[in-house]
Amino acid sequence: MRLYKSLPPRPSIEEVEAAKTVLQTAENEEKTKLEAISKDQYHHQPLEGVPDELLSILQQVRKTMVWFQSHEQKKEALYLVEVDDMFETFDGLIQRASLLVSGDNLEEKLWEFDGETVINDDSLVTSSSTKASCNSGEDSSEKLNLMKTTTLIENTAKMGAIVLDLKAKLMDQIEWLPVSIGKLNSVTELDLSKNRIMALPPSIDGLQALTKLDLHSNQLINLPDGIGELVNLLELDLHANRLSSLPASFGNLKNLMNLDLSSNNFTHLPDTIGNLTSLKRLIVETNELEELPYTTGNCSSLLVLRLDFNRIKALLEEIGKLECLEILTAHYNRIKGLPTTMGNLSNLK
Repeated sequence: MRLYKSLPPRPSIEEVEAAKTVLQTAENEEKTKLEAISKDQYHHQPLEGVPDELLSILQQVRKTMVWFQSHEQKKEALYLVEVDDMFETFDGLIQRASLLVSGDNLEEKLWEFDGETVINDDSLVTSSSTKASCNSGEDSSEKLNLMKTTTLIENTAKMGAIVLDLKAKLMDQIEWLPVSIGKLNSVTELDLSKNRIMALPPSIDGLQALTKLDLHSNQLINLPDGIGELVNLLELDLHANRLSSLPASFGNLKNLMNLDLSSNNFTHLPDTIGNLTSLKRLIVETNELEELPYTTGNCSSLLVLRLDFNRIKALLEEIGKLECLEILTAHYNRIKGLPTTMGNLSNLK
């Protein structure tokens, strides 16, 4: 018994599942970053006066940094998986020992093993269904590493919670969300704002119940095609990222009512923006837009359209179709005249 009790606490099912997800996420991130470095090296133009060997060394430094960061992310997860494997081994050994000493007085049947007394008692074999859950009493102000984030996601999915708030709660090192995010099929509101997320996993398409998604103030460069599967989405906040394009599937979000794309790097919006016929509020200020797609005129429910701080040279005639429009702002652009159809916008305030 003393030998068994000397072991570290056994990880819970959720912790083990989270650890396996962390390993998968970290490996995917490592692979993508290494491929990007190799691609950059392949297409890189030689720099005059810089030896090729030095460039090769610098590329190797970048790769080594990726490996180091990946190792740090996986370290805790690897430990949990290995500990759980060891417990599985102990369980198997104890079960085998139970078969050898079965009888009416098992509590009196002892074995000597490596100088320790081991009692054959079923209470020593902890069922996976009774494993302790992770401690929820941690300081709420503490930033979450990838392991804790993944565990929280696993627990949230298991509880069937409908709201998950991770606003400014992820450590800066977390640039990729774990693939297990797709398990949150009961969540209706998800706040991931004010972190440093660079990419969403394809599994984001599993959040079918989502009605509100807040991703503002991250480092997003693009969105996965799976974002178009979130057909129940009503509110989407993407402001203050690094986006320059939207996936073709974005036009599937026909229930979307509020969309904020401000403070990104858009030079144009896709024609599919016209599919968002439920849209009431479209904010695209502080980008590099030179014009709006003509399909914007199909957004017939639009009440608010903010275009400030862009490079727009003219408003399209189609804007006159937005007869419900109440607020239109286009400060600090290059507009020299207004379309004749502006007279149709009788609800402007």
